[in-house]
Amino acid sequence: MFADVHAVLFDLDGTLLDSAPDLGAAADQMRVARGLSSLPLERYRPMAGAGARGMLAEAFGMAPEHPDFPAMREEFFGNYERRMTASTHAFDGVAGLLQELDRRDMPWGIVTNKASRFSDPLVRAMPLLASARTVVSGDTTPHAKPHPAPLLEAARRLGVEPSRCVYVGDDERDIIAGRAAGMATVAAGWGYLGQQGGPATWGAHAVINLPHELLQWLPMA
Repeated sequence: MFADVHAVLFDLDGTLLDSAPDLGAAADQMRVARGLSSLPLERYRPMAGAGARGMLAEAFGMAPEHPDFPAMREEFFGNYERRMTASTHAFDGVAGLLQELDRRDMPWGIVTNKASRFSDPLVRAMPLLASARTVVSGDTTPHAKPHPAPLLEAARRLGVEPSRCVYVGDDERDIIAGRAAGMATVAAGWGYLGQQGGPATWGAHAVINLPHELLQWLPMA
């Protein structure tokens, strides 16, 4: 148990929300528009945490260094913006976890690398996220994760010392950022997990496989 935790911070995509269906569909729309065959969602899902970079890599084998990448990224962003709540939903068990945190009066917030252009309307569209005390996006601070700046900003907004926060995420960069911020870290084993080694290799203080398992690491109500 993390005995002195006063707040919980979560990554968004792959931790609270399964946004892979809408991210993948936005990229697949670009493939189909170019006469290419559609790819199944399971091709896109592992790279969903990498946003446009991951989706364009899967759809077209395109790296950020490609000269067409900026234009393709903007096309992807437009597609995603028009449909980002069509199929996105909370992972099983997330709603119950957040309700229990609210019942315990445990402040919680969101720290995501998603730009506020997308994160703000997405969070507003999801009623279960309404009690988030803060949302720090990828463009809120000068640095995105794995830099600790976004997590430190979230702790500042909550008025909680970083050492009394726990950060939960499904990517190694989440754990790197959390540890650099001096927070306890929890790897969410149900998320996208990227292409790195499994969560057990990331150096998190704990690994959980279901959302409710976080509760056993927090002080009792």
